[in-house]
Amino acid sequence: MQQRKTNVVAVTIAIYVATFMSAIEGTIVSTALPTIVGDLHGVSLMNWVFSIYLLTNAMMTPIYGKLTDLVGRKPVMQAGLIIFIIGSMMSGLSNSMPVLIFWRAIQGIGAGALMPVSMTIIADIYSFERRAKVLGFNSSAWGIASVLAPLIGGLIVDKLSWHWIFFINVPVGLITLFLFQFYLREPKRHNDVKIDYLGSWWLMLFLLCLMLSFQLLCNATISWTAVIAAWVISALSLWLFIRRESRTDEPVISMDLFKNRTFVIQNAVAALVSGFLMAVEVYIPTWTQGILGVPASLAGFAVTPSSLMWIVGSFVTGRLLAKWAPRRILYLSLAFILVTSICLAWLPVTTAFPWFFLITAIGGIGFGITITATTVTSQHLVPAKNVGVATSFNTLSRTIGQTLMISIFGIALNVGMNQGIQQHPATNMAMLNKLINPQTATELPQHLLPTLHRILYTGLHWVYLIGLGLVILALLVNSLDRGVQKTAAEHAADLNHNQGEL
Repeated sequence: MQQRKTNVVAVTIAIYVATFMSAIEGTIVSTALPTIVGDLHGVSLMNWVFSIYLLTNAMMTPIYGKLTDLVGRKPVMQAGLIIFIIGSMMSGLSNSMPVLIFWRAIQGIGAGALMPVSMTIIADIYSFERRAKVLGFNSSAWGIASVLAPLIGGLIVDKLSWHWIFFINVPVGLITLFLFQFYLREPKRHNDVKIDYLGSWWLMLFLLCLMLSFQLLCNATISWTAVIAAWVISALSLWLFIRRESRTDEPVISMDLFKNRTFVIQNAVAALVSGFLMAVEVYIPTWTQGILGVPASLAGFAVTPSSLMWIVGSFVTGRLLAKWAPRRILYLSLAFILVTSICLAWLPVTTAFPWFFLITAIGGIGFGITITATTVTSQHLVPAKNVGVATSFNTLSRTIGQTLMISIFGIALNVGMNQGIQQHPATNMAMLNKLINPQTATELPQHLLPTLHRILYTGLHWVYLIGLGLVILALLVNSLDRGVQKTAAEHAADLNHNQGEL
């Protein structure tokens, strides 16, 4: 009996829905968080509703990547979706903040499978030539989610209740589950599954403490004892993990991956660029609301061109990958991002709202090329048996870059604003909190508004100077990729040839 083939269209739809669900989750919960806090009376714990999801998500990403190579893409995706659905259902049923935080952790464990496994499946079902375009189309889910999440979140909270923020994931998740179940076909893997439990533990402990330290740095009052303790445990766990992976037969992340300089550089650049992406997506809406007074419903549209041009950049990448070496592609994409970073670092406080459309559009092309190129190249630089691990490591690199830089940007913004407040005794942080929300900005004394705008601008200026430094560092890292420059396709051909000889 002939085995049924994968329905590529149906599976692509399932991947897009899974990506959209993952993309919208963070923003839609942030929209509903004030209402959740008011209902469950847990303002002191509110940050953990969001951060615990990111922590467990990042912890599980490399584990899922290894499992996809061992047991297959389909069972890992199905397991992740089931855990995500259960976590969503129970989050919606929560009646206290500690219970909600616990189930958000479970939800994050399931969500850790969605992004890396989706991109691995794309690598399986699409040819090298078409993959970049599909990844670009799939990446558009993040742009659409950034626009729709506040609208959907506000509508659900106003018309239903905050519980439906989580309940809505259940039917969508079940539909996605069934699409993968009935339309994704993959050959059975007959190899004995050997999971490195000890290595997995050290890796998860390393990531947990590392990500936790970033979250602690975001607190208003930083406990340096806790931060340093987290860093020490992270360093020790990382050393034990590397030691374990160098000795085991079936490592979670093969150390051989890091012998390939291009692979390391591609993922380092992806991490740096993803960090700068946070400066664009998080702080441009802050700029447009706090300094220009644009309503929150419109401020988010300042970064919409970035999402749209991201797709264009991804489509262009498909052609570039076949003709250019990875280093040359990243030089091109980083040039676009460099223009954006320079503009944001030196924009005057009086910059009009439409200028942000042009600036983010230029950056979007660079982001689309960079993220797509680093993903596809990472997949092509490893043997077929390690595609899942390589993809998940690329996702993890981007997550760590975003988490680290959002903490650093937050510190830079606060330091810059505090310096401004000290120079102008008539102002305080409470005024700046009101300034960032156009609805409460009208309550501020009119004669202080120019001063407050300048203070906020100074803080944002520090954010974008650091962002510019990140882009320059990415260019320097990319310049280290010396030696014989081949296209990703040529790298893959050489790898397959060598594997065949073995």
